[in-house]
Amino acid sequence: MNALAPTRSTHQIRLSRRLASLSGWTFTGACLIVLSVLMVWILEVVFVRGVGALKLSVLTTITQGSGGGLLNAIEGTLVLSGGALLLAVPFGVAAGIYSAEYRFTRWAVAIRFLADVLVGVPSIVVGYFGYVGMVEWLGWSFSVAAGSIALAIISLPYICRTTELALRQVSNDLRDAAYSLGADDRRVILGVCLPAAMPGILTGILLALAVSVGETAPLLYTAGWSNYLWDGHLTHSPIGYLTYAIWTFINEPFASANALAYAAALLVTGFVLIINILARVVLDRRARQH
Repeated sequence: MNALAPTRSTHQIRLSRRLASLSGWTFTGACLIVLSVLMVWILEVVFVRGVGALKLSVLTTITQGSGGGLLNAIEGTLVLSGGALLLAVPFGVAAGIYSAEYRFTRWAVAIRFLADVLVGVPSIVVGYFGYVGMVEWLGWSFSVAAGSIALAIISLPYICRTTELALRQVSNDLRDAAYSLGADDRRVILGVCLPAAMPGILTGILLALAVSVGETAPLLYTAGWSNYLWDGHLTHSPIGYLTYAIWTFINEPFASANALAYAAALLVTGFVLIINILARVVLDRRARQH
């Protein structure tokens, strides 16, 4: 009987592990089904109502009160998101490089901590900071500069952390080979590590772009809204954007305004889907190369 005790104990352990594994997979599958149903439902509502509201005139005319088109909002979204990337990419990539290559220094630890904290800051708080700091204190009023900086602040930690993770995945053999040939830190980082990690970095940039395209709260306090096309001024010039059209026109008691909201929702969803597909393609190519 004593000899069989360990055997029974082993069977019990195996059985409990199988039950735990089955429970875990069952729960994961149920969550996947729920998320898939919700995603399909959301996409169905957006595409069915958005396609019905999306016309050529919506893409070629500006907003006129509660009607018209979304040309000004489309242009404003591209301008604000593009400006945010121009500001966030250099600083985010540089911070990610430093955090990855000098990861044990105090500055690297501080950068990593601040990036993690900034990810958790609500976007409306960033918008309020932009309103107090740029719209009022600097006197820029609602403007492209204030909106782009607010979006850059939101995008910065994503670019920083993805850059760091991409560089950490670069094999140390490449670094050692470059150092053995007499390369200094600058050449190793810029000439060896950065090109090898570029697919991961581009993926982070695309994800940050998707986040900026879908933001509303920070732009309400910084970019304002305009029914006209951008006049080229960085300050004292409000600008339109798609998420404002969704947030505002969906509550209007007019069919034309609701149609603009559905069309804007379709465009934003399409932009985000395209960006995520591009990010997925970049990751797949990287996986095939390795």
